[in-house]
Amino acid sequence: MTAGSGQRNGSVAAAAVIGGVAGAALAAHRGARAAGIGALAGAAGLAVSERIARARQKPGEIPPLWQRIATSAALVAPLGWAAGRVTGAGPVAVGAATGALGGLLGVRPQKVLLGPVFGAAVGRALAANRRPVPAAVVASATMLAYRVASSLVFRDAQVTLLADRVRAEDLPFVVPLEARSRYVGTGYVRQLADVIGGRYVADAPDVGIVASLDELRGPDFDPSIVDTRVREFYEHTTRFRLDIVPEWRLWVRPGYLLYRTLVARPLGQANVPTNQRETQRGIRSRIDTITLPDRSDVAVRGWIRSFTDTDEPIYVGIYTTYRHDGRGYVSVGFPVPQGSFTATLQPRHRPGGGLVLTSRSNLEHPGHYLTYVDPESRDLTAVAVHGFAEQLDVHVTDGELRAEHAFSVFGLPFLVLHYRMHRKV
Repeated sequence: MTAGSGQRNGSVAAAAVIGGVAGAALAAHRGARAAGIGALAGAAGLAVSERIARARQKPGEIPPLWQRIATSAALVAPLGWAAGRVTGAGPVAVGAATGALGGLLGVRPQKVLLGPVFGAAVGRALAANRRPVPAAVVASATMLAYRVASSLVFRDAQVTLLADRVRAEDLPFVVPLEARSRYVGTGYVRQLADVIGGRYVADAPDVGIVASLDELRGPDFDPSIVDTRVREFYEHTTRFRLDIVPEWRLWVRPGYLLYRTLVARPLGQANVPTNQRETQRGIRSRIDTITLPDRSDVAVRGWIRSFTDTDEPIYVGIYTTYRHDGRGYVSVGFPVPQGSFTATLQPRHRPGGGLVLTSRSNLEHPGHYLTYVDPESRDLTAVAVHGFAEQLDVHVTDGELRAEHAFSVFGLPFLVLHYRMHRKV
């Protein structure tokens, strides 16, 4: 038996279990015998559909949408049954709760808002039936209807599987450097040097996040017309100190505070200040480098930003450049445990000699990618996160070097980091 056939058989067996439990929950109101028959029918039905879905699935693809919808509808059936038994909740409450769950799993804010409203409407429609509708049926029907409606309304996929177990060379726009522990932190580049070898320099003097803007030259970008002060910032970043003022949209603040407490701080990564008062603690900006043996050029540039008083990390990013089809790109990898989150950005001109790096592009490579790195083979499994976008705009205004780093998710702006860069004395 091959590894692929073993995985398919495992997924079919899992689908049979899910379908069996769902069938029992959906038929439980008719008695034990009906629940048993429902379990057999559910197991057979979902297992067969899973077998068909896996047979049609191409390498590197996720299962087809219709099977994912069927599985999600089956998964909520026992939850609805339990809610009905324990709480006695009616169709409207069960429908609203199921819709809310579907919206949360969809992640997109529009889906989160639509979910409970849509679910309550389905529950109300089912409640109008003369015969009581079991909670398991309400939950399953709501999830089925919500997933179908959502797929019709939100047709653009926000996350897609890009590659499954491929070599790093096949994904030049991904930075394949992961964290090998559960904490990234400001010592990441030093730890990386211990793994890959080479000469490690902490807080390297007079170095930039890119070696030269000339590496970004392309049909739409000529580095020679970039303002010399902007160019100096990119090629000699450590000559400057940073002042940061974060501007958060109100709608995202509660979620970000929860994320920061539960994820960012324990992870030691992507720990953005919440307000200007917090940045008054001071921001330390430095670049740690690694130079490989028998090489004179810097192989790894890790731009580390942290709070001055405690050295608590804000961002730990590995900055790289590469060329493809006559164009240059900047790829920034943010290590996470056993993976990385990469932002690949296209350079564009800004009036007045400024430089814009953006993920918003019709080209193939710019975008955001979440990648898992296999610890044994070093193969990559990557998903493209289409719903996330960012743009870094560096320019000179009133004789002062400034930047705006704007972020959006699912088309909704949620954060702008305003930078002022001052030459160190």
